[in-house]
Amino acid sequence: MIEFFSNLFAPIIHVLQFILGGFYTITSAAGLVSYGFPIILLTILIKVVTYPLTVKQIKSMKAMQEIQPKMKKIQEKYKSNPQMLQQKTGELFREAGVNPLAGCLPLLVQMPILMGMYYALFNFTFPSAEAAAFFWLPNMSEPDPLYILPVLSAATTYLQQKMTSTEMNPQMKIMMTIMPLFIGWISLTFPSGLVLYWVTMNVVQIAQQWWMYRGENAAAKGAN
Repeated sequence: MIEFFSNLFAPIIHVLQFILGGFYTITSAAGLVSYGFPIILLTILIKVVTYPLTVKQIKSMKAMQEIQPKMKKIQEKYKSNPQMLQQKTGELFREAGVNPLAGCLPLLVQMPILMGMYYALFNFTFPSAEAAAFFWLPNMSEPDPLYILPVLSAATTYLQQKMTSTEMNPQMKIMMTIMPLFIGWISLTFPSGLVLYWVTMNVVQIAQQWWMYRGENAAAKGAN
């Protein structure tokens, strides 16, 4: 399965590895011989390039969450009339200016890039022992021996989800707890370079979401 997807995303993987090598040339010339710095730089570059898609995705998700109470009322009122339920749901979407697919399409566009990054770093061959090490990590091809990155991967995933979520049903609340724990658990066995990418991606997204909603947060504080 890994080989199949690796071949499927081969063109994207080659481009990402080429850029990663370019960043390494720059950082190593500056005396930073670890590949950890190029991984961070490449992750930031990807998040900056895909920022417009991130904005659309997050705004659509928040809009869908904000109309959830009205959705529940419609579902309860017309649960025995599927045709009317569909009609009223469509009317609610139009009134709120919400497109249910708007949150999925940006994610579908970003997915090949995210998958390419995953396979670009999975079993990555570092040119030297110094290049493979990063701060407390002796080798980024191996799991984090101190479990710092797995903990950070779970914590940043939870925070990123919490910043996006407003109104949540019980199922969403459970998922918001399970998903970070699952990410942290699988990070225990993943190459630490890959987990570094995930943590960096979460941190950048948290910063982007704060930037997107800084005006709303300031207005909410002013109202209080």
